[in-house]
Amino acid sequence: MKNTKYIFSFLLVLASLSGFGQEEEVLPVAINSPSFLDWVVENILVVTGFIMIGLAIMVISRTMSVLMELQKIRFIEEHGFEVAKEANIVTQKSFWSKFYTASTDLIPIEKEQDIDLGHDYDGIRELDNSMPPWWVWMFYATIAYAGVYMYWYHFSDNGKGMINEYAIEMEEGDRIKQAFLAKMADAINEKDVVALSAPSDIKEGEGIFIKNCAACHQASGAGSVGPNLTDEYWIHGGGVKNIFKTIKYGVPEKGMIAWAAQLRPSDMQKVSSYILTLAGTNPEGAKEAEGIIYKEE
Repeated sequence: MKNTKYIFSFLLVLASLSGFGQEEEVLPVAINSPSFLDWVVENILVVTGFIMIGLAIMVISRTMSVLMELQKIRFIEEHGFEVAKEANIVTQKSFWSKFYTASTDLIPIEKEQDIDLGHDYDGIRELDNSMPPWWVWMFYATIAYAGVYMYWYHFSDNGKGMINEYAIEMEEGDRIKQAFLAKMADAINEKDVVALSAPSDIKEGEGIFIKNCAACHQASGAGSVGPNLTDEYWIHGGGVKNIFKTIKYGVPEKGMIAWAAQLRPSDMQKVSSYILTLAGTNPEGAKEAEGIIYKEE
């Protein structure tokens, strides 16, 4: 078929350029509103599907038109051109008919002998038809699209190349990981809680203590309405598990509310860990000891 060698030449050129520009610098990750071109690229199968449906509709429409034309030809052959003209059978071709003829490059039946290659296969003749122009146009369109694609993703700052997509996916994965860890942190209970030692956690625990607990225990933990938290005596048991449990469920009969409704488990773990650091600080004006001495097992 004609034009075949040119098509393979274009394919080889595109294949040689497929890896061009891959060593790109990672752009700053930013989430922008997607452009129309981005949507087309990401939904190329949908776009291609619509194009194919449109082409199928055109082909069906043209097939029906061809059948109608054949009926007209038969009428003219049987009754003559003048009769067909008077009967308004012979009409001027519409724009779409002309466009379809140009896009398909159909050879009229009466001229098929001009392109007959002389090969007959059980009554099926081989014709030297040129490649349909509509197919060639689509092929040229893919070449143009490849050029736009290369510019968009490899030379401009608009498209996200593979390296940038990797960076974005890694950032998204880290966000999901952090959300999972935060969720796991809130799965803590009094049975599996452990004391934290990281300075940042202790600092956060101090802030929570001063905001919520200082009114009854003083900012230093020396105690006032509530007991002294700096000595070795404990009413409801010491150690991180007992402190966490006391904070979580409270001591309603003594006026201490259950903080489970207001603090996350991770926050209660942090404030429990901070309270442990108050042991032995001996603040001025500390309240007298209450409870019994607690020894960690």
